[in-house]
Amino acid sequence: MDDTKRQQIIDLLSTSYNMELETVINYIANSEHLDGIRAQHIKNALGADIAEELGHAQQLAKRIKTLGGKIPGSQSLRWSQTSLQPPADTLDLVSVIKGVIEAEAGAIEHYQKVIVAAGDDDPVTADLCTTLKADEEEHHQMFKGYLAEALNW
Repeated sequence: MDDTKRQQIIDLLSTSYNMELETVINYIANSEHLDGIRAQHIKNALGADIAEELGHAQQLAKRIKTLGGKIPGSQSLRWSQTSLQPPADTLDLVSVIKGVIEAEAGAIEHYQKVIVAAGDDDPVTADLCTTLKADEEEHHQMFKGYLAEALNW
């Protein structure tokens, strides 16, 4: 793999790493912020996903390092998940659920970009991102179910 291709893949992986860490931050915030009887299931689901999302970030960091890249520190990260911010109303489960769905959809889309970019040049990265994409697809589908249920309350 040439250096330009390697750097392109490292840059995409760094974006994925950033996205995973931002998701961890917002899942922690929302898992503690929500109130109400109906919130407990969502809080538990978010709490359980924190470890998995953090694990994704660790796997991405390892791959960035393996490819010869520099793992971004906090001052190199950019936050963009506006829809996943804790709502003003601590009973607003629907906005949190929609935020999770949007974040997971963004992760799925981004992992697909990494898979395509890695292609045959970097099958290890393509395989890693295929696995991570599958995890995000599971979360996405689960929260779509939560949304359908929440809209019927």
